[in-house]
Amino acid sequence: MDLVRQSPLGAALIFFLSFWSRWTRSGMAHKSNSIPKGTQLIKKVLGVVAAGALLVATLTGCASSTTAEGGLIGVSMPTQSSTRWISDGNSIKDKLVADGFDVDLQYAEDDIPTQVTQLEGMLTKGAKALIIAAIDGTQLTDVLQKAADAKVPVISYDRLIRDSANVDYYATFDNFKVGVLQATSLLVGMGVYATEASTSADGANAAGPLNVELFAGSPDDNNATFFFNGAMSVLQPLIDSGVLVVKSGQTDFTQVATLRWDGAVAQKRMDDILVGSYKGGAKVNGVLSPYDGLSRGIIASLTAAGYTAADLPTVTGQDAEVLSVKSMIAGEQYSTIFKDTRELAAVAVAMAEALLKGETPETNDTTTYDNGVKTVPSYLLTPYIVTTDNYKELLVDSGYIAEADLG
Repeated sequence: MDLVRQSPLGAALIFFLSFWSRWTRSGMAHKSNSIPKGTQLIKKVLGVVAAGALLVATLTGCASSTTAEGGLIGVSMPTQSSTRWISDGNSIKDKLVADGFDVDLQYAEDDIPTQVTQLEGMLTKGAKALIIAAIDGTQLTDVLQKAADAKVPVISYDRLIRDSANVDYYATFDNFKVGVLQATSLLVGMGVYATEASTSADGANAAGPLNVELFAGSPDDNNATFFFNGAMSVLQPLIDSGVLVVKSGQTDFTQVATLRWDGAVAQKRMDDILVGSYKGGAKVNGVLSPYDGLSRGIIASLTAAGYTAADLPTVTGQDAEVLSVKSMIAGEQYSTIFKDTRELAAVAVAMAEALLKGETPETNDTTTYDNGVKTVPSYLLTPYIVTTDNYKELLVDSGYIAEADLG
């Protein structure tokens, strides 16, 4: 009611109804000599109503003219539990707003039904395109069909959406290479490789044997298998030759996957491995971890078991999260993989805008990413190994992380 009162039309209507009520109750409507005067007053009131309506229409027209010219684009991110996804969402939104679009940015907090509902809401609001980082890339088939029926293009963002023909383009990093880099940094940290340029054991510990344990990402994330396969392309020959030993015996992806990339799950699994496989003074020399959030859980487990900064194994990671960069500086985590999500956001935005203009987005890979129904044309960006030797150059000097945030 307050909104009605605040508009000229609403105020006029309220005045008219109030007058009519008083006029009727007073019996004026039944007095023939009052009708002409009442009629004249009603005409005046209706004139006010008409003027109010004209003013409202004018104001409404002004309001619509302030709406972003490009229209609405829906942006669906998986969770805010990782600072990485917060950064991604904000980067995409900022670029779209700067280019004249309205943005509906939502986080599903790793709940698949919530993400589906949010996407349906974006379509209902009239989104012209969707940029989606899926929680589970196999669970969006129905809502993507609704998008296709409405002729709304879909950009799969960093995590490939599977089992649907209604995925137009894919913006991501070279995910197989991410795994190669993780394995490479693990081997350099353990002294098996002399440098990051090495392709065979040539370091001080080239002969081994060194104990390593393997962790992988969430089995419902298509990227997790790319990371793991990339890493194993480097590590498996060294496991086969005995340079590396996996004392737990857990080397298959299904054994080492970590649902929802949950650090607590990784910590518990590391606890179990230490209890079951590292008795009698045996030490872990290295841990392949595909994500910083898992790395911190793994390090917490190792620390609780008595490892210190002086004898912690080499632990890898990914995403260059502030907490893990601080852990690296403290001598705990050895490395992380930096994927500049600002560049990824720019690629996804460029893809969406090109499609809305009727243009073909730029891609650099049309063969790698088969989602089970189609090979999705993709643009792959370059990842980088980060250690304490280069974190300032790659992360701080580039503006990705503020030096003050690292303490």
